[in-house]
Amino acid sequence: MFLKYLKRLNKLPLAALSVVAVVLPLWVFEWGPSNAALDLRASAPIDSLDLAPPFQPIVLNIKVGKGDTLMKIFVKAGLPRNNAHLAITALTKIYNPKRIRPGQDIEFIFEPGAVLDEKDAHSKNGELKQITIRPDLYREYAVYQLDDDKFTAKYYKKAVKTELARAAGKISSSLYVSAVKAGVPVPVLMELIRIYSWDVDFQRSIRLGDQFEVLYERLTTEDGEFARYGKILFANLKLSRTDHPLYHFKDKKGFSDYFDHKGRSARKALMRTPINGARLSSGFGRRRHPVLGYNKMHRGVDFAAPRGTPIFAAGSGTIVYRSRNGSYGKYIRIRHNSEYSTAYAHMSKFRSSVRRGSRVKQGQIIGYVGTTGRSTGAHLHYEILRRGRQTNPMRVKMPSGKQLKNKELAKFMNVKAATDFKLAGVPKTEKVAQTVKRAILAK
Repeated sequence: MFLKYLKRLNKLPLAALSVVAVVLPLWVFEWGPSNAALDLRASAPIDSLDLAPPFQPIVLNIKVGKGDTLMKIFVKAGLPRNNAHLAITALTKIYNPKRIRPGQDIEFIFEPGAVLDEKDAHSKNGELKQITIRPDLYREYAVYQLDDDKFTAKYYKKAVKTELARAAGKISSSLYVSAVKAGVPVPVLMELIRIYSWDVDFQRSIRLGDQFEVLYERLTTEDGEFARYGKILFANLKLSRTDHPLYHFKDKKGFSDYFDHKGRSARKALMRTPINGARLSSGFGRRRHPVLGYNKMHRGVDFAAPRGTPIFAAGSGTIVYRSRNGSYGKYIRIRHNSEYSTAYAHMSKFRSSVRRGSRVKQGQIIGYVGTTGRSTGAHLHYEILRRGRQTNPMRVKMPSGKQLKNKELAKFMNVKAATDFKLAGVPKTEKVAQTVKRAILAK
Protein backbone atom coordinates (compact mmCIF):
# COMPACT_ATOMS: atom_id res chain seq x y z
CA MET A 1 0.00 0.00 0.00
CA PHE A 2 2.79 2.40 0.95
CA LEU A 3 4.62 1.69 -2.39
CA LYS A 4 1.42 2.53 -4.24
CA TYR A 5 1.30 5.99 -2.62
CA LEU A 6 4.96 6.60 -3.43
CA LYS A 7 4.35 5.82 -7.10
CA ARG A 8 1.48 8.37 -7.12
CA LEU A 9 3.66 11.03 -5.43
CA ASN A 10 6.28 10.63 -8.16
CA LYS A 11 3.63 11.71 -10.67
CA LEU A 12 2.75 14.97 -8.71
CA PRO A 13 4.24 18.30 -9.81
CA LEU A 14 7.08 19.76 -7.77
CA ALA A 15 4.89 22.66 -6.49
CA ALA A 16 2.33 20.27 -5.00
CA LEU A 17 5.07 18.34 -3.24
CA SER A 18 6.28 21.58 -1.64
CA VAL A 19 2.79 22.29 -0.19
CA VAL A 20 2.59 18.76 1.23
CA ALA A 21 6.00 19.17 2.86
CA VAL A 22 4.85 22.34 4.66
CA VAL A 23 1.38 21.17 5.75
CA LEU A 24 2.23 17.58 6.78
CA PRO A 25 4.12 18.52 10.00
CA LEU A 26 1.06 20.45 11.20
CA TRP A 27 -0.95 17.20 11.11
CA VAL A 28 1.72 15.26 12.92
CA PHE A 29 2.65 17.75 15.71
CA GLU A 30 0.31 19.65 18.12
CA TRP A 31 -0.01 23.30 17.13
CA GLY A 32 0.52 25.95 19.91
CA PRO A 33 1.91 29.45 20.46
CA SER A 34 5.62 29.90 20.79
CA ASN A 35 7.24 30.97 24.04
CA ALA A 36 8.12 34.27 22.39
CA ALA A 37 4.44 34.89 21.62
CA LEU A 38 3.51 34.12 25.20
CA ASP A 39 6.19 36.48 26.51
CA LEU A 40 4.95 39.23 24.19
CA ARG A 41 1.37 38.79 25.41
CA ALA A 42 2.45 38.82 29.04
CA SER A 43 4.38 42.06 28.63
CA ALA A 44 1.53 43.95 26.92
CA PRO A 45 -0.47 46.50 28.99
CA ILE A 46 -3.60 45.02 30.60
CA ASP A 47 -5.84 47.67 29.03
CA SER A 48 -4.68 46.65 25.51
CA LEU A 49 -5.59 42.99 25.96
CA ASP A 50 -8.98 41.45 25.44
CA LEU A 51 -9.17 39.85 28.88
CA ALA A 52 -12.13 38.21 30.51
CA PRO A 53 -14.07 40.14 33.23
CA PRO A 54 -12.22 38.46 36.16
CA PHE A 55 -9.15 40.56 35.29
CA GLN A 56 -11.07 43.83 35.71
CA PRO A 57 -10.55 45.78 38.99
CA ILE A 58 -13.00 44.89 41.75
CA VAL A 59 -14.77 47.98 43.17
CA LEU A 60 -16.41 47.51 46.56
CA ASN A 61 -18.55 50.18 48.27
CA ILE A 62 -19.36 49.85 51.97
CA LYS A 63 -21.83 52.17 53.70
CA VAL A 64 -20.83 53.31 57.19
CA GLY A 65 -23.26 52.04 59.80
CA LYS A 66 -24.02 53.30 63.30
CA GLY A 67 -21.12 52.51 65.62
CA ASP A 68 -18.77 51.50 62.78
CA THR A 69 -15.04 52.21 62.96
CA LEU A 70 -12.54 52.31 60.10
CA MET A 71 -10.93 49.10 61.39
CA LYS A 72 -14.28 47.32 61.40
CA ILE A 73 -15.09 48.56 57.88
CA PHE A 74 -11.65 47.71 56.45
CA VAL A 75 -11.78 44.18 57.87
CA LYS A 76 -15.32 43.82 56.50
CA ALA A 77 -13.92 44.73 53.07
CA GLY A 78 -11.55 41.78 53.36
CA LEU A 79 -8.30 43.45 54.43
CA PRO A 80 -6.04 41.56 56.86
CA ARG A 81 -5.94 43.35 60.22
CA ASN A 82 -2.27 44.20 59.86
CA ASN A 83 -2.85 45.92 56.51
CA ALA A 84 -5.97 47.63 57.81
CA HIS A 85 -3.94 49.07 60.69
CA LEU A 86 -1.22 50.32 58.32
CA ALA A 87 -3.80 51.89 56.00
CA ILE A 88 -5.51 53.69 58.90
CA THR A 89 -2.16 54.93 60.21
CA ALA A 90 -1.38 56.46 56.80
CA LEU A 91 -4.87 57.98 56.53
CA THR A 92 -4.72 59.50 60.04
CA LYS A 93 -1.96 61.87 58.89
CA ILE A 94 -4.47 63.80 56.76
CA TYR A 95 -7.92 62.75 58.05
CA ASN A 96 -9.45 62.21 61.49
CA PRO A 97 -11.05 58.72 61.49
CA LYS A 98 -13.63 59.94 64.03
CA ARG A 99 -15.16 62.13 61.33
CA ILE A 100 -16.80 59.23 59.50
CA ARG A 101 -20.57 59.39 59.73
CA PRO A 102 -23.35 56.78 59.30
CA GLY A 103 -24.58 56.65 55.72
CA GLN A 104 -21.21 57.70 54.27
CA ASP A 105 -19.74 55.47 51.52
CA ILE A 106 -16.16 54.17 51.53
CA GLU A 107 -14.83 52.80 48.23
CA PHE A 108 -12.26 49.99 47.91
CA ILE A 109 -10.51 49.07 44.65
CA PHE A 110 -8.78 45.68 44.34
CA GLU A 111 -6.72 44.12 41.57
CA PRO A 112 -7.74 40.44 41.28
CA GLY A 113 -4.99 37.95 42.03
CA ALA A 114 -4.37 34.57 43.54
CA VAL A 115 -4.38 34.43 47.35
CA LEU A 116 -1.67 32.00 48.43
CA ASP A 117 -2.93 31.16 51.91
CA GLU A 118 -4.48 32.70 55.01
CA LYS A 119 -1.18 34.41 55.86
CA ASP A 120 -1.03 36.13 52.47
CA ALA A 121 -0.96 39.94 52.82
CA HIS A 122 -3.54 40.42 50.08
CA SER A 123 -7.28 40.75 50.62
CA LYS A 124 -9.58 37.88 49.75
CA ASN A 125 -10.64 40.10 46.81
CA GLY A 126 -7.08 40.40 45.56
CA GLU A 127 -4.43 43.06 45.94
CA LEU A 128 -5.65 46.35 47.44
CA LYS A 129 -4.97 49.33 45.21
CA GLN A 130 -6.96 52.22 46.68
CA ILE A 131 -9.36 53.23 49.46
CA THR A 132 -11.37 56.44 48.97
CA ILE A 133 -13.35 58.43 51.53
CA ARG A 134 -15.51 61.33 50.25
CA PRO A 135 -16.99 63.41 53.10
CA ASP A 136 -18.71 65.59 50.51
CA LEU A 137 -18.75 66.30 46.79
CA TYR A 138 -15.64 68.44 46.74
CA ARG A 139 -13.26 66.67 49.17
CA GLU A 140 -11.62 63.29 48.74
CA TYR A 141 -9.17 61.32 50.89
CA ALA A 142 -7.42 58.38 49.20
CA VAL A 143 -5.13 55.65 50.61
CA TYR A 144 -2.84 53.73 48.23
CA GLN A 145 -1.03 50.44 48.93
CA LEU A 146 2.53 50.61 47.59
CA ASP A 147 3.80 47.27 48.96
CA ASP A 148 2.51 44.70 51.40
CA ASP A 149 3.58 46.86 54.34
CA LYS A 150 3.67 50.37 52.82
CA PHE A 151 0.71 52.72 52.46
CA THR A 152 0.42 56.39 51.56
CA ALA A 153 -2.51 58.82 51.75
CA LYS A 154 -3.37 61.89 49.69
CA TYR A 155 -5.98 64.65 49.91
CA TYR A 156 -7.74 65.96 46.81
CA LYS A 157 -9.93 69.05 46.68
CA LYS A 158 -12.21 69.52 43.71
CA ALA A 159 -12.44 73.01 42.32
CA VAL A 160 -15.67 74.67 43.42
CA LYS A 161 -17.46 77.22 41.28
CA THR A 162 -19.64 79.85 42.98
CA GLU A 163 -22.78 81.03 41.23
CA LEU A 164 -25.23 83.68 42.41
CA ALA A 165 -28.98 83.11 42.61
CA ARG A 166 -31.74 85.50 43.51
CA ALA A 167 -35.35 85.04 44.56
CA ALA A 168 -38.07 87.48 45.56
CA GLY A 169 -41.81 87.48 46.14
CA LYS A 170 -44.85 88.57 48.13
CA ILE A 171 -46.08 86.83 51.26
CA SER A 172 -49.52 85.39 50.56
CA SER A 173 -49.83 82.96 53.49
CA SER A 174 -46.60 82.62 55.50
CA LEU A 175 -42.98 83.56 54.81
CA TYR A 176 -42.02 79.87 54.68
CA VAL A 177 -44.67 78.80 52.17
CA SER A 178 -44.32 81.90 49.98
CA ALA A 179 -40.51 81.73 49.90
CA VAL A 180 -40.49 78.05 48.94
CA LYS A 181 -42.99 78.75 46.15
CA ALA A 182 -40.70 81.54 44.92
CA GLY A 183 -37.83 79.06 44.64
CA VAL A 184 -35.88 79.79 47.84
CA PRO A 185 -34.14 76.53 48.88
CA VAL A 186 -35.05 75.43 52.41
CA PRO A 187 -31.46 75.71 53.81
CA VAL A 188 -31.26 79.29 52.51
CA LEU A 189 -34.70 80.07 53.94
CA MET A 190 -33.66 78.77 57.38
CA GLU A 191 -30.60 81.03 57.30
CA LEU A 192 -32.77 83.95 56.20
CA ILE A 193 -35.06 83.43 59.21
CA ARG A 194 -32.04 83.12 61.53
CA ILE A 195 -30.42 86.40 60.50
CA TYR A 196 -33.68 88.27 61.10
CA SER A 197 -34.58 86.42 64.32
CA TRP A 198 -33.11 89.13 66.58
CA ASP A 199 -35.53 91.81 65.42
CA VAL A 200 -38.51 90.18 63.69
CA ASP A 201 -41.37 88.37 65.41
CA PHE A 202 -42.28 85.91 62.66
CA GLN A 203 -45.62 85.14 64.32
CA ARG A 204 -46.89 88.73 64.55
CA SER A 205 -44.67 91.02 62.44
CA ILE A 206 -45.42 89.31 59.10
CA ARG A 207 -48.58 90.41 57.23
CA LEU A 208 -50.12 89.47 53.91
CA GLY A 209 -48.60 91.55 51.12
CA ASP A 210 -45.22 91.94 52.82
CA GLN A 211 -42.28 91.21 50.53
CA PHE A 212 -38.94 89.39 50.67
CA GLU A 213 -35.81 89.26 48.52
CA VAL A 214 -32.60 87.24 48.86
CA LEU A 215 -29.30 86.96 46.97
CA TYR A 216 -27.32 83.81 47.83
CA GLU A 217 -24.45 81.63 46.66
CA ARG A 218 -24.81 78.24 44.99
CA LEU A 219 -21.68 76.07 44.87
CA THR A 220 -21.01 73.44 42.20
CA THR A 221 -18.05 71.14 41.54
CA GLU A 222 -15.76 71.47 38.51
CA ASP A 223 -17.90 68.91 36.65
CA GLY A 224 -21.09 70.91 37.27
CA GLU A 225 -22.51 68.79 40.10
CA PHE A 226 -24.35 70.70 42.86
CA ALA A 227 -22.31 70.75 46.09
CA ARG A 228 -24.10 73.00 48.58
CA TYR A 229 -25.48 76.46 49.19
CA GLY A 230 -23.12 79.19 50.33
CA LYS A 231 -23.67 82.51 52.09
CA ILE A 232 -26.61 84.87 51.82
CA LEU A 233 -25.01 88.04 50.44
CA PHE A 234 -28.09 90.24 50.67
CA ALA A 235 -31.59 89.94 52.11
CA ASN A 236 -34.51 92.30 52.52
CA LEU A 237 -37.82 91.97 54.30
CA LYS A 238 -40.31 94.69 53.43
CA LEU A 239 -42.66 94.71 56.41
CA SER A 240 -45.58 97.17 56.52
CA ARG A 241 -44.01 99.07 53.57
CA THR A 242 -40.71 99.49 55.44
CA ASP A 243 -37.51 97.92 54.05
CA HIS A 244 -35.16 96.01 56.34
CA PRO A 245 -32.09 95.27 54.18
CA LEU A 246 -29.15 93.22 55.49
CA TYR A 247 -25.69 92.73 53.92
CA HIS A 248 -23.08 90.08 54.61
CA PHE A 249 -19.77 91.53 55.83
CA LYS A 250 -16.55 90.13 57.33
CA ASP A 251 -14.83 92.47 59.81
CA LYS A 252 -11.09 92.97 60.39
CA LYS A 253 -11.02 90.10 62.89
CA GLY A 254 -12.45 87.70 60.29
CA PHE A 255 -15.88 87.55 61.96
CA SER A 256 -18.77 87.31 59.47
CA ASP A 257 -22.13 88.85 60.26
CA TYR A 258 -25.02 90.81 58.76
CA PHE A 259 -25.41 94.58 58.90
CA ASP A 260 -28.09 97.03 57.80
CA HIS A 261 -27.51 99.79 55.23
CA LYS A 262 -25.98 102.03 57.92
CA GLY A 263 -23.51 99.47 59.22
CA ARG A 264 -25.48 98.41 62.30
CA SER A 265 -25.29 94.74 63.20
CA ALA A 266 -28.46 92.66 62.83
CA ARG A 267 -27.21 90.56 65.72
CA LYS A 268 -28.59 91.96 68.98
CA ALA A 269 -27.39 91.09 72.45
CA LEU A 270 -30.47 88.84 72.86
CA MET A 271 -32.63 86.71 70.56
CA ARG A 272 -36.39 87.05 70.63
CA THR A 273 -36.91 83.41 69.65
CA PRO A 274 -34.18 81.04 70.99
CA ILE A 275 -35.56 78.05 69.10
CA ASN A 276 -35.94 77.08 65.42
CA GLY A 277 -39.15 76.00 63.72
CA ALA A 278 -41.38 76.58 66.74
CA ARG A 279 -44.90 78.06 66.90
CA LEU A 280 -45.79 80.84 69.33
CA SER A 281 -48.51 79.11 71.33
CA SER A 282 -49.03 81.59 74.15
CA GLY A 283 -48.07 85.24 74.48
CA PHE A 284 -47.15 87.49 77.39
CA GLY A 285 -50.01 88.75 79.60
CA ARG A 286 -53.05 87.66 81.56
CA ARG A 287 -54.64 84.42 80.38
CA ARG A 288 -56.71 81.48 81.59
CA HIS A 289 -54.16 78.98 82.86
CA PRO A 290 -54.51 75.63 80.98
CA VAL A 291 -53.80 73.57 84.14
CA LEU A 292 -55.06 75.67 87.08
CA GLY A 293 -58.23 76.71 85.24
CA TYR A 294 -58.31 80.38 86.35
CA ASN A 295 -56.95 83.66 84.99
CA LYS A 296 -53.29 84.21 85.79
CA MET A 297 -50.51 86.46 84.54
CA HIS A 298 -48.28 84.71 82.03
CA ARG A 299 -44.85 86.34 82.44
CA GLY A 300 -43.17 84.88 79.37
CA VAL A 301 -43.94 83.43 75.95
CA ASP A 302 -44.47 79.80 75.00
CA PHE A 303 -43.12 78.17 71.85
CA ALA A 304 -44.76 74.85 70.95
CA ALA A 305 -42.26 72.39 69.43
CA PRO A 306 -41.69 68.62 69.33
CA ARG A 307 -40.04 67.05 72.36
CA GLY A 308 -36.24 67.09 71.99
CA THR A 309 -36.07 70.25 69.83
CA PRO A 310 -32.80 72.09 70.66
CA ILE A 311 -33.03 75.28 72.75
CA PHE A 312 -30.38 77.98 72.22
CA ALA A 313 -28.87 80.51 74.60
CA ALA A 314 -30.52 83.82 73.62
CA GLY A 315 -27.27 85.63 74.33
CA SER A 316 -23.78 85.14 75.71
CA GLY A 317 -23.56 85.00 79.50
CA THR A 318 -23.19 82.87 82.64
CA ILE A 319 -25.49 80.05 83.81
CA VAL A 320 -26.76 81.09 87.25
CA TYR A 321 -29.48 78.42 87.68
CA ARG A 322 -29.67 74.89 86.27
CA SER A 323 -32.04 72.56 88.09
CA ARG A 324 -35.68 71.79 88.71
CA ASN A 325 -37.66 74.86 89.75
CA GLY A 326 -41.16 73.99 90.95
CA SER A 327 -43.86 74.45 88.30
CA TYR A 328 -41.19 75.50 85.77
CA GLY A 329 -39.85 71.94 85.71
CA LYS A 330 -36.29 71.70 84.41
CA TYR A 331 -35.18 75.31 84.28
CA ILE A 332 -32.13 77.36 83.24
CA ARG A 333 -31.42 81.03 83.84
CA ILE A 334 -28.60 82.93 82.12
CA ARG A 335 -27.24 86.28 83.32
CA HIS A 336 -26.07 88.27 80.28
CA ASN A 337 -25.01 91.51 82.00
CA SER A 338 -25.96 93.66 84.97
CA GLU A 339 -29.30 94.50 83.34
CA TYR A 340 -30.55 91.47 81.37
CA SER A 341 -31.16 87.78 82.13
CA THR A 342 -33.14 85.09 80.28
CA ALA A 343 -34.95 81.99 81.57
CA TYR A 344 -35.94 78.70 79.90
CA ALA A 345 -38.46 76.27 81.42
CA HIS A 346 -40.18 72.86 80.97
CA MET A 347 -37.07 71.29 79.38
CA SER A 348 -36.90 67.54 78.84
CA LYS A 349 -33.18 67.57 79.68
CA PHE A 350 -30.17 69.85 79.98
CA ARG A 351 -27.18 69.64 77.70
CA SER A 352 -24.51 67.75 79.65
CA SER A 353 -21.77 70.34 79.01
CA VAL A 354 -23.88 73.18 80.46
CA ARG A 355 -23.34 73.57 84.20
CA ARG A 356 -24.10 76.23 86.79
CA GLY A 357 -21.36 78.83 86.62
CA SER A 358 -20.29 77.92 83.07
CA ARG A 359 -20.08 80.50 80.28
CA VAL A 360 -22.24 80.05 77.17
CA LYS A 361 -22.22 81.79 73.81
CA GLN A 362 -25.21 83.14 71.93
CA GLY A 363 -26.76 80.37 69.83
CA GLN A 364 -25.16 77.54 71.87
CA ILE A 365 -27.49 74.63 72.66
CA ILE A 366 -28.31 74.58 76.39
CA GLY A 367 -31.14 72.03 76.53
CA TYR A 368 -34.09 70.41 74.78
CA VAL A 369 -37.85 70.98 74.65
CA GLY A 370 -39.96 68.91 77.01
CA THR A 371 -43.03 69.07 79.22
CA THR A 372 -41.64 68.91 82.77
CA GLY A 373 -43.30 70.86 85.60
CA ARG A 374 -46.80 72.30 85.28
CA SER A 375 -47.32 71.76 81.56
CA THR A 376 -49.92 70.22 79.26
CA GLY A 377 -47.66 69.61 76.25
CA ALA A 378 -44.15 69.90 74.87
CA HIS A 379 -43.09 73.55 74.65
CA LEU A 380 -40.48 76.10 75.72
CA HIS A 381 -41.45 78.77 78.22
CA TYR A 382 -39.10 81.71 77.58
CA GLU A 383 -38.60 84.83 79.70
CA ILE A 384 -36.51 87.99 79.39
CA LEU A 385 -35.81 89.67 82.71
CA ARG A 386 -34.69 93.29 82.83
CA ARG A 387 -33.26 94.27 86.21
CA GLY A 388 -34.90 91.18 87.68
CA ARG A 389 -38.37 91.94 86.28
CA GLN A 390 -40.03 89.81 83.60
CA THR A 391 -40.78 91.73 80.39
CA ASN A 392 -42.48 90.84 77.12
CA PRO A 393 -39.80 89.24 74.86
CA MET A 394 -41.77 90.26 71.75
CA ARG A 395 -41.92 93.95 72.65
CA VAL A 396 -38.84 94.72 74.70
CA LYS A 397 -36.32 96.93 72.89
CA MET A 398 -33.35 94.64 72.45
CA PRO A 399 -29.88 95.84 73.45
CA SER A 400 -28.17 97.10 70.31
CA GLY A 401 -25.46 95.11 68.55
CA LYS A 402 -22.21 96.21 66.96
CA GLN A 403 -21.97 99.51 65.06
CA LEU A 404 -19.27 99.72 62.38
CA LYS A 405 -17.14 102.88 62.53
CA ASN A 406 -14.35 104.71 60.72
CA LYS A 407 -12.28 102.48 58.39
CA GLU A 408 -14.49 99.43 58.96
CA LEU A 409 -17.60 101.40 58.08
CA ALA A 410 -15.92 102.69 54.89
CA LYS A 411 -14.93 99.13 53.96
CA PHE A 412 -18.50 97.96 54.60
CA MET A 413 -19.89 100.68 52.34
CA ASN A 414 -17.65 99.42 49.53
CA VAL A 415 -18.88 95.85 50.07
CA LYS A 416 -22.47 97.11 50.14
CA ALA A 417 -22.02 98.93 46.80
CA ALA A 418 -20.45 95.82 45.23
CA THR A 419 -23.32 93.66 46.51
CA ASP A 420 -25.92 96.09 45.13
CA PHE A 421 -24.17 95.89 41.74
CA LYS A 422 -24.25 92.07 41.82
CA LEU A 423 -27.92 92.09 42.83
CA ALA A 424 -28.82 94.25 39.83
CA GLY A 425 -27.11 91.81 37.46
CA VAL A 426 -28.73 88.60 38.72
CA PRO A 427 -32.25 87.81 37.45
CA LYS A 428 -34.80 86.09 39.63
CA THR A 429 -34.19 82.37 39.27
CA GLU A 430 -37.36 80.74 40.55
CA LYS A 431 -37.26 77.87 38.03
CA VAL A 432 -33.56 77.07 38.61
CA ALA A 433 -33.95 77.13 42.37
CA GLN A 434 -36.96 74.84 42.24
CA THR A 435 -35.12 72.43 39.92
CA VAL A 436 -32.18 72.30 42.33
CA LYS A 437 -34.55 71.64 45.22
CA ARG A 438 -36.11 68.72 43.38
CA ALA A 439 -32.64 67.36 42.54
CA ILE A 440 -31.65 67.44 46.21
CA LEU A 441 -34.83 65.67 47.24
CA ALA A 442 -34.19 63.05 44.55
CA LYS A 443 -30.78 62.30 46.07
